[in-house]
Amino acid sequence: MKRITIDPITRLEGHGKIEIFLKENGEVENVYFQVPELRGFEKFCEGRPVEEVPQIVTKICGVCPGCHHMGSGKAVDAVFGVKPPPTAAKLRELFYMAHFIHSHIAHFYALAAPDFVVGPTAKPEERNIFGVIGKVGVEIGTEVIKQRRIAQEIQALLGGHQTHVVMNTPGGVKRGLSEDERADIEEKAKGFIEFGKFSLKLFEDVVLNNKTYLDIILNGPYFLKLHSMGLVDENNKVNFYDGKVRVVDTVGNEHCKYAPEDYREYVEERVEPWSYLKFPYLKKIGWKGFVDGQDSGVYHATPLSRLNAADGMATPLAQKEYEKMYETLGGKPVHNTLVMHWARLIELLYSSERCLELATDPEITGKELRTKIDKIVGEGIGIVEAQRGTLTHHYWTDEKGILTKANIIVGTTNNNAAICMSLKKAAQGLIKPGQEVTEGILNMVEMAFRAYDPCFSCATHHLPGKMPLLVNIRDIQGSLIKTLSRD
Repeated sequence: MKRITIDPITRLEGHGKIEIFLKENGEVENVYFQVPELRGFEKFCEGRPVEEVPQIVTKICGVCPGCHHMGSGKAVDAVFGVKPPPTAAKLRELFYMAHFIHSHIAHFYALAAPDFVVGPTAKPEERNIFGVIGKVGVEIGTEVIKQRRIAQEIQALLGGHQTHVVMNTPGGVKRGLSEDERADIEEKAKGFIEFGKFSLKLFEDVVLNNKTYLDIILNGPYFLKLHSMGLVDENNKVNFYDGKVRVVDTVGNEHCKYAPEDYREYVEERVEPWSYLKFPYLKKIGWKGFVDGQDSGVYHATPLSRLNAADGMATPLAQKEYEKMYETLGGKPVHNTLVMHWARLIELLYSSERCLELATDPEITGKELRTKIDKIVGEGIGIVEAQRGTLTHHYWTDEKGILTKANIIVGTTNNNAAICMSLKKAAQGLIKPGQEVTEGILNMVEMAFRAYDPCFSCATHHLPGKMPLLVNIRDIQGSLIKTLSRD
């Protein structure tokens, strides 16, 4: 059996490889997706005072530290049985909107856009942010970098640092916002909104108006019919920071809707011996294997899934774009994998609008920043929406508040089974018997995982009982001399 290896896969956070196995006639037999790294933060946190954990988990990943800080902060609140006062909760969400803005900008322009702006089969050395700038112009490229920098500056102001965030404390936040700082964020948020509108127009001009690209999105091998998960507010509108988790089935009917503390009644985690990533599935349906369809327990938790699971967006401009997307695609839910990029830009606009709403909220400069702590409940669960999907932090402590156990289900973990299935479908649809398997075709296989904006450092939590090791020794010219392995 012939094997094709894509190693390393590109334009993602973390490290990964794809193993494609071909039959004798050249058809794709199977595809395995592996992440050769283990972070193990759930074990690192054991034995530490639980109030320290929101700072520790920001080191899981340099791309989504704010997600873990917020999910962890909410779990710690629950451990102490407190809720932050309104000003503190709004400051947390304001930080989080800036975090979403910077991340969605980075993914679309640096990681996803090269496949569309430059082209999916363009030369590898051209498929990057520099190739995108070469196509759209230096002025637009400069604006991309500028808006992402501004979002990072807001995070640094509110969070103490844009990456190593120290904002949350049990029951609240460590600092407030002055009127001058608030006014500055208000102006910056207006700029985010204009940039969000521009990005959606760019997507329409470059992608939706290109018949070749549109055909790839709608008729290519990028389709997976699964349940959709996302956090919603009391009106079933998309919310990233607070609410209940809603899951709709493949035709849009509500499968379940649960509060964070009830997640174990609805989500179960499975392990496989060939992966450091777990495979969550819907508990009431059960694990039916790596299959899609109404009867499958596998689900999506992506920007598109959030829009599928919600009844709309909570801000007016994003709602208009939400309606436009579903009208264009013939209704909801949508199961075309590459439409995740479109949904991500709608979320960029929503985050920008919500940032402005929070910056102009009278309570945002309030002085009550923390709720007094007087007990330890001993167990707490926090759920937020990370850019890559629903994020759950679950902590257990002793009577002194020392962490004894942690369970973290990150967005990419939720999508692990779906990513494996998407890669297999893409490979089977693109690699044909008798045809040369070009670098461009392999990049189009990679596009199947890239749409998920995966974060593999965050997602590796399962140790299968051994640590395999492969060492390739090469000479100065790069030729392989010897391979050493520990199986």
